[in-house]
Amino acid sequence: MTPFLQFTLSLVIIITAAKLAGYFSYRIGQPSVLGELLVGILLGPSVLNIFHGSYFTDTHLEETITHLAEIGVLLLMFLAGLDLHLDDLARSSKVSAGAGILGVIFPLALGTGVGLLFNFDLHSSFFIGLVLAATSVSISAQTLMELKVLRSRVGVSMLGAAVFDDILVVLGLSVFVALIQSGGDGGLIVVLMIILRMVLYLGAAVLVGMWLLPKLSYWIENLPISQGLIAFTFVVALLYAWTAESLGSMAAITGAFLAGLLFGRSRVKEKIESGISTIAYSVFVPIFFVNVGLSADARQLTIQTLWLFLAMLLVAIIGKVLGSGIGAQLGGFTRREALQIGVGMMSRGEVGLIVASVGVLEGLIEQEAFAVIVGVVIITTLLTPPTLRLLFSQEGKLRRGEF
Repeated sequence: MTPFLQFTLSLVIIITAAKLAGYFSYRIGQPSVLGELLVGILLGPSVLNIFHGSYFTDTHLEETITHLAEIGVLLLMFLAGLDLHLDDLARSSKVSAGAGILGVIFPLALGTGVGLLFNFDLHSSFFIGLVLAATSVSISAQTLMELKVLRSRVGVSMLGAAVFDDILVVLGLSVFVALIQSGGDGGLIVVLMIILRMVLYLGAAVLVGMWLLPKLSYWIENLPISQGLIAFTFVVALLYAWTAESLGSMAAITGAFLAGLLFGRSRVKEKIESGISTIAYSVFVPIFFVNVGLSADARQLTIQTLWLFLAMLLVAIIGKVLGSGIGAQLGGFTRREALQIGVGMMSRGEVGLIVASVGVLEGLIEQEAFAVIVGVVIITTLLTPPTLRLLFSQEGKLRRGEF
């Protein structure tokens, strides 16, 4: 079978399995994303290992699927930004800052402690803390969209906190790796240069988005081009994602989220949302959720690494729930709202995997530790959707007086 036919068959399997699993998950009262994540684990090396069988021999197949999955998460974050307003984020800035900053400090400190406790050197221990400090609200954003509470003050604050978290973790990772590579020379200059790039990127991206994008959107909408507006929006979302990482030293998902926020001010927002949603949820987003499971291999976890896995999982959960929760409470949120934000920040998703991959490339962690981190990423990602649904459903019952 040719590589193209293998690729075609893999998409048939992934998308069909994702939609069926999402449907059954919804039928039992859980977010559809939970079913899509679980079916990825079932298809992946942890159980069936279907894409390493005799039918699939193309060595580039996994990489191709991963690239499609990365487009999926960019579109998902673009849609999350599109559904919000800059005014909403501005009003929640105090809570977002507190939840985002403490949501990094707590797991960073606890993760470093776990690394030292298990006899990792200081550099590796600090890096483990950085991995556990990362967060990915793409899973939470999808769950909140399904629950129709994304634009609640908890949803808006959670997404704002994720921006603060992303900036701090990416800044910390960039500075840490740069210092390791330079042997500690020029540390202050490295930090200042990274901060400057972030500030310049955000300023330029917002200016272009507020002044140029609306005009281009209106102009392109009236051109005799088939689906020209949707194509333009898709390209801009990818371009913002690329520039965020390449020019702004930030994660690509932050650029996609920012593009969605800026397009949200456009009078053609509904048309954009309809077109991009169709592209995203029919193909790319299901591939992303399934690919999270495909990337996990539970067989690499051994008895020797079990205690490390349990310790890191505990820190991953407690660090975010306590850190982001306390930050939200300091900003004036109730305990229940603070707990909702803490749980929503718990998933590490693709951001945790990206940070961990950097550690392997730089020789900061071994493959065995990487397998443990992947396991932690998967479990926190699986726990987040049902826990969020439970917290919000209980809140709804309380409001109706059913408790």
